[in-house]
Amino acid sequence: MDIPVIKIFDTTLRDGEQTPGVCLEVDEKLEIAQALAKLRVDVIEAGFPIASPGDFAAVSQVAAKIKGGPTIAGLARAGQKDIDAAVNALKQAERPRIHTFIATSDIHMEYKLKMSREQVLARAEEAVRYARKFVEDVEFSAEDASRSDWDFLCQIYTAVIDAGASTINVPDTVGYTSPSEFGALIKYIRDHVPNIHRAAISVHCHDDLGMSVANSLAAIENGATQVECAMNGLGERAGNASLEEIVMALHTRKEFYKAETRIDTTQIYRTSRLVSTLAGISVPPNKAVVGENAFAHESGIHQHGVLNNSLTYEIMRPETVGISRNAIVLGKHSGRHAFEDRLKELGFELDSDTVNMLFVRFKELADRKKMVFDRDIEALVNEKVSLKPEWYRLSYHHVVSGNQMLATATVRLETSNGVVEHASCGDGPVDATFKAIEAAVGFKVSLQDYTIKAVTSGEDALGEAIVWVECDGRSFSGRGLSTDVIEASAKAYVGAINKMLAVCGVPETSNETGIR
Repeated sequence: MDIPVIKIFDTTLRDGEQTPGVCLEVDEKLEIAQALAKLRVDVIEAGFPIASPGDFAAVSQVAAKIKGGPTIAGLARAGQKDIDAAVNALKQAERPRIHTFIATSDIHMEYKLKMSREQVLARAEEAVRYARKFVEDVEFSAEDASRSDWDFLCQIYTAVIDAGASTINVPDTVGYTSPSEFGALIKYIRDHVPNIHRAAISVHCHDDLGMSVANSLAAIENGATQVECAMNGLGERAGNASLEEIVMALHTRKEFYKAETRIDTTQIYRTSRLVSTLAGISVPPNKAVVGENAFAHESGIHQHGVLNNSLTYEIMRPETVGISRNAIVLGKHSGRHAFEDRLKELGFELDSDTVNMLFVRFKELADRKKMVFDRDIEALVNEKVSLKPEWYRLSYHHVVSGNQMLATATVRLETSNGVVEHASCGDGPVDATFKAIEAAVGFKVSLQDYTIKAVTSGEDALGEAIVWVECDGRSFSGRGLSTDVIEASAKAYVGAINKMLAVCGVPETSNETGIR
């Protein structure tokens, strides 16, 4: 018997970006889309074109640049204006898909849409029929399907399939259902939608009760052939079903689920780290598949078993998801050729200019560290300098601090108007540094959040700082890397300010006009 291939519909760029605080720029979305294409996802939902000019531009760029691989989808409410925006954004896509939706639960229809069942049914059918005029691939989602009347769902799915929908999606929009209940719903739809053989069944599960992956797998057991998910489980509220968990569950338990995907699993870890870096959301260490502790063994009994046979406590090999077991890879005497070979072994395919730039950063790091690890190299790649304009660049910092004295920091920033230097005091070395940077830029910065962690282990570990700042109700993240955690923190703060200025504009009080 042929094993069914489950399509992976990735919504990192759409629903994933709706994670509170995440704000991806167009070039960042394109970089993630390129990684997803290399991961071999079947569908990339690139955004919600009518939502904003930025979303429209991102969908257009992904549609234009991602070729020879996944379908590119644009989200649209069940209305002509939304669908027109999606059609225009997807013009350059080789395989365009319009994903249109309307709510079908009684609570949504009464309080949000203020529409009757008959009106919703007519609107859904009309939207699919209209979208079908422009593209052959139309997906219809019944928002809040898990809390909808099952017979009404079957009625609406029957109508939209007749109107031309090639995929019908069953979302657990608020993460309300449970695996046995959701599996039963998928089976009910298969049994009670007479034309279901003409459409694929998709599911989109949220993690409000921690069951999104389990619900998605239950749906597959009952006939779903597409799952909608996001890298690292990003998404609204508690997030979406995690792509990496669903894929590796099917890969590891193929004999149980009797299904597989087309995903190149060796790209999972690299894609996870890229998304984490650009979104500014750290992956918890105990996160399944991609967390720092996913393949770590603390117990002596476990360690002994793994050393004798890794299958004793590892149901997956780290290499399968792209995690190298190698510890030390290069040092300060390593040449460019060895560095480039290691980049390729880690799954990075970069142009010559980028490799040259990274090699300079590698040499700087190797001079400060005794040993350079794979994680250090991955961090350098994910930090690689953007070619877009920067408003400020950190060129110098000096901090004096102690438990019996007030911390004082001096920073020097490069701008197009020259160099600005300021000093400030604070409650600690990081606070003093941030205040000095704020004085140097010449305007008040609203700091939302700040985290610091070690990328690798050891006394000379590379530190990674993530800073969140706010402007006009939007959040912007910056990331910094250094063996000096104060320097990493300062770089992250300056990076977040640069991102904020790119969107919100430059205050009149600032000390710059932009540099490269």
